[in-house]
Amino acid sequence: MFAGVGTKKEIKAKEHEYGHANRSWVFFDRKDLIVSKTNLKGHLTYANDIFIEIAGYTEEEVIGQPHNMIRHPDMPRCVFKLLWDTIQTGTEIFAYVMNMTKNGDHYWVLAHVTPSYDASGSLVGYHSTRRVPNPNTISNIIVPLYADLSSIERSTSSAKDGMQASFDKLIETLNEKETEYDEFVSSLARAA
Repeated sequence: MFAGVGTKKEIKAKEHEYGHANRSWVFFDRKDLIVSKTNLKGHLTYANDIFIEIAGYTEEEVIGQPHNMIRHPDMPRCVFKLLWDTIQTGTEIFAYVMNMTKNGDHYWVLAHVTPSYDASGSLVGYHSTRRVPNPNTISNIIVPLYADLSSIERSTSSAKDGMQASFDKLIETLNEKETEYDEFVSSLARAA
């Protein structure tokens, strides 16, 4: 499925096979890392060249903007709730995330998000490094899980209630597997 992954210069949109008809999947090199930094409110303070190239924005367009400017609308909000709840406690997290480019294409990443501290030890923001995830993990495990969570979020009349219901479902699913989200993601990454 990722036979088309090439070098950064060969990045191209391709129709993917993960159930998102009429959308394109953006590929990037497995050696590349997408890196960004935000302040405590989630506004971008740094984006590396690969972030800029993959997302299709200029540096001027992203710096100072909320990081969620690249959030794909099909990405369950409960995963971001879990992510923010975790990093705001000073704990790192790994998460599978589907992002959206400026032109509407999308790309999956395995994100590692960590708190950033200044010299005095005060929390000053967050650092995220993203890499290409295993396509089989995405298509066989993450897409169905996230589709269920997104469906739950859309099934209620209140966005807040929908996010809480999907969050509860995510926690229930993890409890059934006797694991936490971070451990679940790590186990998938190791198995790939």
